[in-house]
Amino acid sequence: MCEKCNNKKGKYYITTAITYTSGRPHIGNTYEIVLTDAIARYKRQQGYDVFFQTGTDEHGQKIEEKAKEAGVTPKEFVDNVAGIVRKNFDMMNTSYDYFVRTTDENHEKQVQKIFKKLYEQGDIYKGKYEGMYCTPCESFWTESQLIDGKCPDCGRPVQKATEEAYFFNLQKYAPRLIKHIEEHPEFIQPESRKNEMINNFLKPGLQDLCVSRTSFKWGIPVDFDPKHVVYVWVDALSNYITSLGYDADGNHGENYKKFWPADVHIIGKDILRFHTIYWPIMLMALGEPLPKQVFGHPWLLVGDGKMSKSKGNAIYADELVHYFGVDAVRYFVLHEMPFGQDGTITWDLMVERVNSDLANVLGNLVNRTISMQNKYFNGVISNPLEKEPIDDELINLALDTPKRVEAKMDTLHVGDAIEEIFTLLKRCNKYIDETEPWALAKDEAKKDRLATVLYNLLESIRFAAVLLSSYMPETAEKILDELSTSERDAASLEEFGNLECGHTVDPKPEILFARIDVKEFMKTLEEDKKKEAKAAKKAEKKADEETKAEIGIEDFTKVELKVGTIVSAEKHPKADRLLVEQIDLGDETRQIVSGIAKSFKPEEVVGKKVVVVTNLKPVSLRGVESQGMILCASNDNDLDIVTIAKDLPNGTKVS
Repeated sequence: MCEKCNNKKGKYYITTAITYTSGRPHIGNTYEIVLTDAIARYKRQQGYDVFFQTGTDEHGQKIEEKAKEAGVTPKEFVDNVAGIVRKNFDMMNTSYDYFVRTTDENHEKQVQKIFKKLYEQGDIYKGKYEGMYCTPCESFWTESQLIDGKCPDCGRPVQKATEEAYFFNLQKYAPRLIKHIEEHPEFIQPESRKNEMINNFLKPGLQDLCVSRTSFKWGIPVDFDPKHVVYVWVDALSNYITSLGYDADGNHGENYKKFWPADVHIIGKDILRFHTIYWPIMLMALGEPLPKQVFGHPWLLVGDGKMSKSKGNAIYADELVHYFGVDAVRYFVLHEMPFGQDGTITWDLMVERVNSDLANVLGNLVNRTISMQNKYFNGVISNPLEKEPIDDELINLALDTPKRVEAKMDTLHVGDAIEEIFTLLKRCNKYIDETEPWALAKDEAKKDRLATVLYNLLESIRFAAVLLSSYMPETAEKILDELSTSERDAASLEEFGNLECGHTVDPKPEILFARIDVKEFMKTLEEDKKKEAKAAKKAEKKADEETKAEIGIEDFTKVELKVGTIVSAEKHPKADRLLVEQIDLGDETRQIVSGIAKSFKPEEVVGKKVVVVTNLKPVSLRGVESQGMILCASNDNDLDIVTIAKDLPNGTKVS
């Protein structure tokens, strides 16, 4: 869009959910920022004044515990992880305008003011919480909401919790929210998510929301009752307005006045309840407008299972970028995700898409077209308009493609929008087969026809490249550079023929995407994974050797031993000898990886009272984090777990 036309369509505020700083984000987490970036880039190209926000969620019990395990302060811990998250987002070439951290001073101050305002107007009251709590999800649940006694969101064990807390009166606003959702069918997307929220949560009746905690300290203090910290969801959700300059006293900043309400929140489907029930009710209580839309995107699965660090099946963005490049990864995650269903990523599927779509359909088309322009016309572009009826279908499709893309993007069908662009690219390849430029080149009398055919191809490629700039920005820029064109904005696609004549295309066009030999790639990948596993095993062995050194009583007293109960166990996804156990230690649940799978089946260890070393530094064993060690006895022939005979409470110290 030319500068004088820019921003004529008004403002557009788009956000991601802020990333929880408990560890390194995998490609499933990274998908969200890439998806949001594609939408933001497209809206900018269309002439909107876009504000694109992302960031990190940095408070809560889980962070406090992980920081303690790492031997650092919570602030040091989140500073490190926030840096990793931001580096990840920058690596993926995302164009966010603001990166918020919930430890930012202004955010913390405004959250305190929001909490106090809601309390003073009677929407928040003090009470007592008794129920089940999932530490990883930072969520409270009633017994009836549990699935097989576990957290309905993540499937992990929950713990009984009783503590004084402040509560937010949700029921007061529930009828108004139901009415809003029914009157604004676009508010929750996809449609299936809307039905889930109404039928499963709103209509059965909401329970008041616990909005403070006293059992941990890493959070924003309630300024009028400092033993309480603001519960993570009130803290985290408020970021969408605090970073725009919202002020609970009404002295809002210019960005808040300009950009709120948000046009769309892009979030994972697993946190839809928080964004479509708790968040709008908070805004209603504050007297602020609701966001126009909340889009709960599906998950990116590995095979047929959810990607998880604890399962050891996580694939990371930097790994994919190392092997395939940024734009290939962007293309894959955007193109392969259906609108309302989970998508799948595997290494071999990634290779297949690079070969079929990027190397063949896109890369080969661009390279051979520019190469023919160089071969037959020394690279100089001309358009003698020696047209034939066969040209019309290609030209009409090129002119229609921006409209088709717009229709898909208006409903956030991003993968389908990309498919429309590739339909044009495939039509270009077919046009080459139909017109046979190599045959035209043999007849001097058909030189003008050849120039016209190649112009039609180059101009259609320009159309595709301009449209691809929202999804594959680096690749689009390379193509437009190779075409030597300055016609790169959306307005240039309103008519066919804006590619400048007299310019010279790149004399040596780059191979945009090289084909990958599947067998060779999988062999390389396997070798690299073996090297990683070998390095991890070496580190594990070194740690074992260090523990075998002779110690004095002063060293022994440094070891913290506690009684715990194994509440669940499963086989390690990458190691036959390892079991992954969840162990209840009274005040927390730890994940521990043990080399006992040859002696015990998972179901045989569940319920055992064991002795746990709780102050070991966490280690990654074949890709799965272990937060301690259980004591075992072994010889050359057998192994047994050291157990506690009496029913001592979990968390009892062993000395």
